[in-house]
Amino acid sequence: MDTATSVPGDPVPRAELPDASPRLVRRLAADSGRTTTTTAPFTGAPLAELPESSADDVAAAFERARAAQRSWAALSPRERAEPFLRFHDLVLDRQREILDIIQWETGKARRHAFEEVYDAAGGTLYYARRAPHLLRPRRAAGAVPGATRTRHHRLPKGAVSVISPWNYPLALPVADAVPALLAGNAVVAKPDTQTALSALWAIDLAIEAGLPEDLWIPVVGTPEEIGDALIDDADYVSFTGSSPVGARIAQRAASRLIGFSAELGGKNPAVVCADADLDWTVEGMQRACFSNAGQLCISTERLYVHDSVYDEFAERFAGAVRGMELNAHFDYSADMGSLTYRRQFDRVAAHVDDARAKGAEILTGGRAREEIGPLFYEPTVMAGVAPAMDACAAETFGPVVSLYRYSDEDEAVAAANATDYGLNASVWTRDVARGRRLAERIQAGTVNINEGYGAAWASYGAPMGGMKRSGLGRRHGDEGLLRYTESQTVASQHYVGLGGTPGMDAETLSTVMTASARLMKRLRMR
Repeated sequence: MDTATSVPGDPVPRAELPDASPRLVRRLAADSGRTTTTTAPFTGAPLAELPESSADDVAAAFERARAAQRSWAALSPRERAEPFLRFHDLVLDRQREILDIIQWETGKARRHAFEEVYDAAGGTLYYARRAPHLLRPRRAAGAVPGATRTRHHRLPKGAVSVISPWNYPLALPVADAVPALLAGNAVVAKPDTQTALSALWAIDLAIEAGLPEDLWIPVVGTPEEIGDALIDDADYVSFTGSSPVGARIAQRAASRLIGFSAELGGKNPAVVCADADLDWTVEGMQRACFSNAGQLCISTERLYVHDSVYDEFAERFAGAVRGMELNAHFDYSADMGSLTYRRQFDRVAAHVDDARAKGAEILTGGRAREEIGPLFYEPTVMAGVAPAMDACAAETFGPVVSLYRYSDEDEAVAAANATDYGLNASVWTRDVARGRRLAERIQAGTVNINEGYGAAWASYGAPMGGMKRSGLGRRHGDEGLLRYTESQTVASQHYVGLGGTPGMDAETLSTVMTASARLMKRLRMR
């Protein structure tokens, strides 16, 4: 694999991108004979040549995964957790290696790549600690107290498809695969081809940490070639991506009566109250809008600001955004990096150009910065964005945010909820109790107070996901692991049969059972 060791204007000494062929690419289940070449967003130069998988390769991967899963499921949850406790340490110890890979594949700033490292380690540790508790058999109330002993078990689904996108190529594959594995499943993972090396690195590291071979098998290929096979051969599907694609996968999964969960798109609002700390809010909204150049499902694209502070906030926010550092360095100096795909760059430019042409005001940004790199676009703040403009309701998924005025809370809530999406939101106020009341009225799966997205996302003990067209099911929290299990009830009967004593007729049995039901209610035995 040919790679450059620096980008134009990059003075920062750094290691080369690790050679993918012997250590990472060999993990791919791909015998089709076809290859594809990825490019580096920072430069546009070729980055890696990857073998492509076929539908037959996917079927073979599921066969291998199921064979490995049987012995894995036979281990106790505590034994299954051991490799992932080691994985947590290895991710932190080897972070420079993966930070370089993430930057090469995505073009994001290093500070935003580090968010992935922290999340991959932290989320893994949470579930490695939590899984033994969540998966232990539990007693349940029996049909006849004292005579019926009932236990609830959690069994693995079997082989799970994890389909993840390009924007967070380490964090998202790990966040979905690790709890599936801890629950006793095997995983066939389909990362986006452009960013496959990051996922391959995670899989390779997990095996180094002690995860048995063939439990986490990666495939890459086009949706046309392998998309159906990833659903048709799976026992459960976890998907992160766009709402239209998620709907199509849900339909196919439903036809097979298998489980499906998805985190999909967002047009996420923020509400800045009259009493907001503007210093805190300006800094927080920069991260909320422009982390990973806005290529984040939970980033903010709509910002509703109270009339009394709108003018001051708009001036201060635009000034702070105007001063952001854009570069392609492999250090922590950049406030924002590049977009990843040409199609995403084109969408951002089209949304801004359409808004400008229809009368929106560009407070800052609004132009490409191709002198830095081919896919750099300035962080952009707009005002006067109207419904006729593409940027008003459609997800931009780039470094663009629109400012709107509001005069009372009812107006702000109505505007925040006026969308088909419901993934993430934020409220900015000094009065946290008031902020919580306001948050509860916003139709979003996560709502942050005085933070854009990180407070809810990194609270691994609480569920994360979307309402409306933003998703189905949840990652994180108990549900993030239990979605990968089947519930089984095992009940045994003792002392007294449910058919009454020998010789008891049906009428007498019904009389006894009626009296027992009343007594159990009175004694709170039920």
